Amino acid sequence: MSDLLRRLLVKEEGVVLHEYKDHLGYSTLGVGRLIDKQKGGGISLSEAFFLLDNDISRVEAQLDAAIPWWRGLNDVRQAVIASMAFQMGISGLLKFQNTLRAVQEGRWVDAAAGMRASLWYRQTRARAERAARALETGLESELL
Repeated sequence: MSDLLRRLLVKEEGVVLHEYKDHLGYSTLGVGRLIDKQKGGGISLSEAFFLLDNDISRVEAQLDAAIPWWRGLNDVRQAVIASMAFQMGISGLLKFQNTLRAVQEGRWVDAAAGMRASLWYRQTRARAERAARALETGLESELL
């Protein structure tokens, strides 16, 4: 029954891979999934983590392709680089050319200074300062 039901719902609802308004104007996504808070919609915690895991895999693959040396960093510094790419996209991260060069060369103070001198830092100061300190020190306690 579940395969038949799945095929029926895909046919009837369609598949939309972004938020859209249904025929009543409610936010929906996927195969008719109501996400509009006004109507009690949303996703479960497990679904949120499923999406997050997919996003992390996508960002890591993008980093592997763009700056493969990032895998040689310790876990904390990898998390900082991946978090930046997650927040601003890989193209946004790659604009940090001098900072990334400093990271690649292990010049942690210079890399952190580059982060602090950015528009990203001014826009998300608390988050960016945690990232800069963690990148500089390599310590998880600075990040979380």
